[in-house]
Amino acid sequence: MLIVSLGCSSQNKKTNEDVPKVYMTKEISPESLIRIYKALGREATGKVAIKLSMGEPGGHNYLKPELVGDFVRLVNGTFIDANTAYGGNRATTELHLKAAEDHGFLALAPVDILDSEGEIELPIEGGKHLTRDIVGSHIKNYDFIVNLSHFKGHAMGGFGGAVKNMSIGIASSKGKVLIHSAGASTTSWGSPAQDDFLESMAEAAKAVADYAGDKIIYISVMNNLSVDCDCDSNPANPEMGDVGILASLDPVALDKACVDQVYASNDHGKIHLIERMESKNGIHTLVYGESIGLGSQKYELVSLD
Repeated sequence: MLIVSLGCSSQNKKTNEDVPKVYMTKEISPESLIRIYKALGREATGKVAIKLSMGEPGGHNYLKPELVGDFVRLVNGTFIDANTAYGGNRATTELHLKAAEDHGFLALAPVDILDSEGEIELPIEGGKHLTRDIVGSHIKNYDFIVNLSHFKGHAMGGFGGAVKNMSIGIASSKGKVLIHSAGASTTSWGSPAQDDFLESMAEAAKAVADYAGDKIIYISVMNNLSVDCDCDSNPANPEMGDVGILASLDPVALDKACVDQVYASNDHGKIHLIERMESKNGIHTLVYGESIGLGSQKYELVSLD
């Protein structure tokens, strides 16, 4: 096992034991997904929720059932998601379940649209923009969350990974609007400052992380690296090659490691994803997330290859 430290200087007060580990394999396969899950050392027990975007109909870059199926069966998981706030073909529970069926997820495991029967609020301590996160009421039915994200670009956030998947992804329709409006409304997206929106994503993610405690893990697959999100019905085709699968117990460390992998890539096509990330100041989500205790931007990268 090769261990490479990234983001850790000799001036850093944290010891190596304190710095979160991010595990990585360049192999993207059902077997490697299970292997990286086991490397985390935190077993998914009880009723397990798998937070994964099953993809907006028309899109084609989302994580595929054939990649995640063996893992989901291993942990006896249920796919979870929440309805969208922008219309489209996942805006209602009926449409969302049809998309899940059409994309092959219902054939693998149960699918639960978290806000199909209402919402609950999770408190946010110390937030600048949000005092609560509004999520689907079904979240309370689960003992453990696997935040299984597809790392790629995002038209508003610059990139979408673990933080986006657990903030906007788990928020109900009203909760999504609350985040996008930086706390101003549950009915209108408004036009908040970009950094205010990014900070609101981090605050909502912290609400979920605090709620889950040590009953959550974070896994990101870096494939089909489009500049657009899986919520886009007509996303741009990927212009850089696949990178691998990364996982951590720290969502900020995981997202930072994924961002670093993009910059470190020898693939010239990375310029498009980098432009998307930088044009939206996406890294600010992680800078602010670290400042409110969501996680650490410093990490150790542990290769499983």
